[in-house]
Amino acid sequence: MNDERLEVMIGCLLRIGVTLAAAVVFAGGVLYLVRSHAHKVTYHIFVAGEASLRSYPGIIHSAGQLNSDGLIEIGLLLLIATPVARVVMALIGFALERDRLYTLVSLIVLVILAVSLMRAI
Repeated sequence: MNDERLEVMIGCLLRIGVTLAAAVVFAGGVLYLVRSHAHKVTYHIFVAGEASLRSYPGIIHSAGQLNSDGLIEIGLLLLIATPVARVVMALIGFALERDRLYTLVSLIVLVILAVSLMRAI
């Protein structure tokens, strides 16, 4: 594997990830509008979202039931996962190239991302 091929693969991964995330959020938004177009919205009172959407299993379960809020959340999680997948791909690419310094840097970045995402649960 060479640097140019790795860059092309990472570029494709980022495009696919962002496009997929946008499509899922868009589908969730359309579903929300179709199902909730007649509800009167009161903006002067804040109502927190469903408690089930505050954990990864709850979001996955909600999206599996085609709940519009769950689909939007899944799309946002896909958007967050895209740069994480980029770091993983770079880590694998640098390891295959036997570039120890960049492999170590990518591993450190991946650990920092994983710790920050686990703290968000």
